[in-house]
Amino acid sequence: MAEETAIATIPAAGKRPAAAAAPRPASARRARRRYALRLWSVRHARGLEWFYGIFADIFLRLHPLWNALGYSRAERPVRFVEKTVKGLLFDCRMCGQCILSSTGMSCPMNCPKQLRNGPCGGVRASGHCEVRPDMPCVWVKAWEGSRRMVQGDAILQVQKPVDQSLLASSSSWLRVTANAAAERDRSRSGEAA
Repeated sequence: MAEETAIATIPAAGKRPAAAAAPRPASARRARRRYALRLWSVRHARGLEWFYGIFADIFLRLHPLWNALGYSRAERPVRFVEKTVKGLLFDCRMCGQCILSSTGMSCPMNCPKQLRNGPCGGVRASGHCEVRPDMPCVWVKAWEGSRRMVQGDAILQVQKPVDQSLLASSSSWLRVTANAAAERDRSRSGEAA
């Protein structure tokens, strides 16, 4: 009798136990989907790098519009679009200091330790995170993505620490555009002199 009970509790080969077959909560499905898109972005880093270059150029051409509206006024609607798009593709944390183009399209803010300049010393031999063993290390994925990119060596540049107090939840698209426009204007005035 005890043997029959023990055999009855062993799941049949290839079949999931009843507890695993139960539907997962919607939040778990969303997290899995978000993570799958994050990995897709790393695998397609080169195409996303190309698209980002075109997008950044268009945004820079719109500088007169942003300037006329006022960058502070444009912040809210642009931040909404940026958060939606980058949240979907990269599981973006809106740190306001985006370095996706330097990290193989893998957002370093997804690291549980929020490291900006490479992995910690606790990356497992399997390439998984020491804090969340079920998750591949963000920096291992960043390296894989950077090897696919034309400007892949940008991952080797040392990044400044994140300024959580000043720039968190702000649009990095507008900040990059304003800085690029200022640099362009400086170089034009230097050529004219």
